[in-house]
Amino acid sequence: MSYSEGYDLIITIVKKGFSENVLQASREAGAEGGTIIFGRGAGIHESAKILGIPIEPEKEIILTVIRRGLTGKVLDAIVKAGRLTRPGEGISFVLELKQVAGICHRVEEGL
Repeated sequence: MSYSEGYDLIITIVKKGFSENVLQASREAGAEGGTIIFGRGAGIHESAKILGIPIEPEKEIILTVIRRGLTGKVLDAIVKAGRLTRPGEGISFVLELKQVAGICHRVEEGL
């Protein structure tokens, strides 16, 4: 079996409703797409209550596998689109991927 190398995973966690903006910005910066999953937050900015009942803050998590040479450009676009320089708006971080399977079109093209 052949596995691709030279990829990163950008993980971005934003408030519900912001994932489409983040995904669009990452595509415009060179990403081919992403995966959106849903979760809930438990950080220091998640303590809102209504009538004394805690609100479960809904989050959207965007997973973007990106060729290592594009990581910085795509991450910059994500930070801007997700307003991640503001407190409580979200977080994005990068993990190095040792091997990747399932992106056959990229392997066949020699990219």
